Amino acid sequence: MFHKNIKLILAGLIIATGIWQFTESNIGNGIFLLLLSLIFIFLYFKNEFILLAFLKLRKQDFPGAQKWLAYIKNPEASLVKKQQGYFQYLHGLMLSQTNITQAEKHFKKALELGLSMDTDIAIAKLNLAGVAMTRRRKLEATNLLNEAKKLDKQGLLKDQIKMMKEQMKKI
Repeated sequence: MFHKNIKLILAGLIIATGIWQFTESNIGNGIFLLLLSLIFIFLYFKNEFILLAFLKLRKQDFPGAQKWLAYIKNPEASLVKKQQGYFQYLHGLMLSQTNITQAEKHFKKALELGLSMDTDIAIAKLNLAGVAMTRRRKLEATNLLNEAKKLDKQGLLKDQIKMMKEQMKKI
């Protein structure tokens, strides 16, 4: 696991080597090195272990996703702010299956750090609404559900939101 700044330094060195190859009339090598540097720049903004954890979650492989996330030892040093949010978000998703109290902390931290996609924010708020509902905080749960409904523009969480509203009537 590279520190996030080391990835930028490696990209800079590869770009410099690519430019040197252009000056030496090795155009093919220069183009290849510039394209290679794009990989390090991409991995600066999208951490490789978080990408692999998302792939495991798509297959419902929670232990596999947990394994990939365990490779990130120091998220503050290794990840940019948005990726730290997704690191917390993924931990919250995995812990929501077993420990709802820990999951609440991770979801709140993820929302604080920021998530890129509205659907991810909606899922985090929906899970926080579920936690609030289990603790009998009906007003907070209602507010979070309404925010999740506004953020869910594609209607992916429509059924879950409807089901939670039905459950809230029983409280």
